[in-house]
Amino acid sequence: MIQINQLSKVFRTEEVETKALNDVSLTIKEGEFVTVMGPSGSGKSTLLNIVGLLDSASSGSYQLLGKEMVGIKERGRAKIRKQQIGFVFQNFNLIDELSVYDNIELPMIYNGVASSERSKRVQAMAERLGISHRLKHYPQQLSGGQQQRVAVARALINEPKIILADEPTGNLDSKNGNEVMELLTDLHAGGATILMVTHSDYDASFSQKTILMKDGMVMSEKQQTKNIDIVVNS
Repeated sequence: MIQINQLSKVFRTEEVETKALNDVSLTIKEGEFVTVMGPSGSGKSTLLNIVGLLDSASSGSYQLLGKEMVGIKERGRAKIRKQQIGFVFQNFNLIDELSVYDNIELPMIYNGVASSERSKRVQAMAERLGISHRLKHYPQQLSGGQQQRVAVARALINEPKIILADEPTGNLDSKNGNEVMELLTDLHAGGATILMVTHSDYDASFSQKTILMKDGMVMSEKQQTKNIDIVVNS
């Protein structure tokens, strides 16, 4: 599903050149749950932004579903984001002035989905995530865990090929955080492909593979197979 080869990202100012990614190569197969970890400044968020087509690479190759993403124009990136990628952010990024129903529905409006179809999808997704009784509420009337469930519903509503989660439990207490991780695990069990950035070893334990980054490079990959960790050093 995702094939990255020798991907680099350089940020330049008049005085400083910073290499945020340095010849990164990795593969994420369809249906995998992969975590990226590393200290601040390791490049993990930059990598997630490039995979999510929120930023572009300076060099190298990034193929999504067999198509090269490096070099495509913003209009093309926006179309792929809407159709293929679902985002779950640490800060939820819900619109406070919209109800839960409207927040979940919004991506379908951007994609031109008919009103009757939007209504069916919102109801089905809310039922699936256990928030159907909250559809008329507003984000500030919900707990953190409920807000993140709404964010996940919004991310899934256009049936994306991949879910990108950026510190999805970062603003939650342990109880709500655990609920979100169990939700992501259920989605993965249902066939979803998930790429998650986290600082939490506990959250990473829910995934199949953990990629450790430092100084813009992949240092190791740890494959979890039936409670046995296999470490592959780069």
